[in-house]
Amino acid sequence: MTTRTVSPEAPVKVHRVIIAASIGNALEWFDILVYGFFAATISKQFFPAADETVSLLLTLGTFAVAYVVRPVGALVLGAYADRAGRKRALMLSIRLMMVARSARPATTSGVTSTRPVSSSRPRTWSARR
Repeated sequence: MTTRTVSPEAPVKVHRVIIAASIGNALEWFDILVYGFFAATISKQFFPAADETVSLLLTLGTFAVAYVVRPVGALVLGAYADRAGRKRALMLSIRLMMVARSARPATTSGVTSTRPVSSSRPRTWSARR
């Protein structure tokens, strides 16, 4: 049995891992914050219904499904990575994201990026002259 010696560089690598994990966690919370902030706008654009509550619940339900499916994807891609290697699993993940991103314009309901978000808010203040 061989023993591994810890090099003096190990604390630096652990420090880098902690920083990378912290950045990833911060981006994850940012994603949640932005989605929550725009949930009302997303519900009106993607799930128009007679009742605004139903639209909002559909929007939040879609967000919840994404978080429920994540571990399933991790299990599937993890099993694939064990068999085919990390590089192939990463490439498969990127390709799946590309397919989803390419299909997105076909699933939108006429939402364009040129329409300002603030146009849906009522104007309650007057501009200074």
